[in-house]
Amino acid sequence: MMPATETTQITQPRTATAWWLGCVRYQDAWQLQRQVFDEVLRGERPNTILFCEHPDVLTIGKNARDDRNLLAPRETLRQRGYQVFDVDRGGDVTYHGPGQLVGYPIVRLGDFREDLGWYMRSLEEVIIKTIGDFGIAGGRIEKLTGVWCNSRKICAIGVRASRWTTMHGFALNVTTDLERFGAIIPCGIADHAVTSMLAETGRAHTLLEVADRFAAHWDEVLTA
Repeated sequence: MMPATETTQITQPRTATAWWLGCVRYQDAWQLQRQVFDEVLRGERPNTILFCEHPDVLTIGKNARDDRNLLAPRETLRQRGYQVFDVDRGGDVTYHGPGQLVGYPIVRLGDFREDLGWYMRSLEEVIIKTIGDFGIAGGRIEKLTGVWCNSRKICAIGVRASRWTTMHGFALNVTTDLERFGAIIPCGIADHAVTSMLAETGRAHTLLEVADRFAAHWDEVLTA
């Protein structure tokens, strides 16, 4: 059962159902992801995109060899207001917090293409088109995952796939307080700064506005 905070204000793709969950704790969203994943995998629910925002949290992916990209001990970070979780997605450490649009597409790749690399590049392309709607030129950096504005990272991407069904997804900085990234080396990349849509344009947009544009571009990219 989905929470009662779903909205009809998000464009509904043909190939997935999009939900806006509001601001939810990371652990609650993770539990919901697992529930939806099982239902999508069994064919009991259509492909689903969950959009939300999290309170301050650091998540550490499977590619993190240790805590070297945390800039303080875990207990110190918790005292500074961050929750810290080890999770089963790819990638290293990333930050989620207020003003950041987090998207969790839970989809059967067999409905599109059973190719995880293609799926990752497709997520990047949807984000590039999304921020383009707001006047921001996004792109890629060779051998690095995510979406970039010149050399500044605006969107992190980390996914997990099991039996060709996906979990986790992307984190797009919309009006995020970029100083909160100071607790980590984001994604383990020390020589690139982070940025946000607000920092790039000086204009603040709501997460719901941005989620709507992502959903609007989903079919265009995934079914091309």
